[in-house]
Amino acid sequence: MSSGRAEKGMIADWWRSIDRWFLAAFICLMVGGFVLSFAASPPVAEKIGLEPFHFVKRHALFLLPSMMVMLGVSMLSPRGIRRMSILLLGGSMFLMIVALFFGMEVKGARRWVEFGPLTIQPSEFMKPAFVVICAWLFAERARKKEIPGNLFAIVLLGMVCALLVAQPDLGQTILTAGTWGGLFFMAGLPWLWIVVLGGIGVTGFCMAYFVFPHVASRIDRFTTGEGDTFQVDTAREAILRGGWLGQGPGEGTVKRILPDSHTDFAFSVIAEEFGIVTCMALALIFCFIVVRGLQVALAQRDNFTRLAISGLVLLFGLQSIINMAVNLHLMPAKGMTLPFISYGGSSMMAIAISAGFILALTRRKPQNESRTDELLARTAALYGV
Repeated sequence: MSSGRAEKGMIADWWRSIDRWFLAAFICLMVGGFVLSFAASPPVAEKIGLEPFHFVKRHALFLLPSMMVMLGVSMLSPRGIRRMSILLLGGSMFLMIVALFFGMEVKGARRWVEFGPLTIQPSEFMKPAFVVICAWLFAERARKKEIPGNLFAIVLLGMVCALLVAQPDLGQTILTAGTWGGLFFMAGLPWLWIVVLGGIGVTGFCMAYFVFPHVASRIDRFTTGEGDTFQVDTAREAILRGGWLGQGPGEGTVKRILPDSHTDFAFSVIAEEFGIVTCMALALIFCFIVVRGLQVALAQRDNFTRLAISGLVLLFGLQSIINMAVNLHLMPAKGMTLPFISYGGSSMMAIAISAGFILALTRRKPQNESRTDELLARTAALYGV
């Protein structure tokens, strides 16, 4: 009887402290992604000889566990998040090494590990854990100068990037390094470090162009427009044909010849069938998550919490921007899922963990609740909201 009351009390405390705007935004994306899968997935399934709703059913199969994971993780304390991140980072990096030697190869890349009927992409789970651990290292360095947190974070970045490049997965490398750079800057990065690390980043990008033929090919196709540009041209045509209000659910025609319409180019399918207005609304949800995350992070007294929230929403926002930019032909093509919208079990589960981390870290605490409310009220007044 007492355990039941304690459980109800814990859930009630969770409900009182949770940021309901974040919760609503994440659930909206998850449900929206499932609904939109009815438009994007059937053509791909039919092309490869599967029944039309094969990917829709699999999307639904991953949706419920992902939602449960997000809610479960959101109940953790900051210490629990750090412990989970250490285990998740260690496990995912180990599986990334396994994938290099024993993983399945797709289009020349070894990024996936098979466990019976399940195929896992360990690098997806590495990203949120990596951000949390780096935030902890930076916070420890700020708390005690004798702790070499910055050095450990640099070494960890090097290890993670080496594994990603070995797969190879240059897109995830850029995303991870970019998020780390933003996190390091928010932690008080000296200008000298900015110049040094910026130079290393530019050098690495130039080396990737000359070392990896597929990277050079994508950049050349983007800058010159010559070569095989079928996929990006088709995606752009789908967006243009949709107009402001779209062709209507199930009425899209360009999507039927778009190879990755259910994953990397789901945004283009949304534009064709539901219009640019729906795409703008979707982009606003992603923007809201990032902006609110940074606002709430700014109000935190604890360095770890502030940096972890900032890094996680930055990771979320950068991944969204990269996917939408590729669909709009604003940057070279890169396989990057749109959070909660694109099909992919590993991606959905990993993003659910990230969302759970954000929900857990942004839960209201008695010591900073008044400061958070005051800062958000001032920000709202500033913008006239």
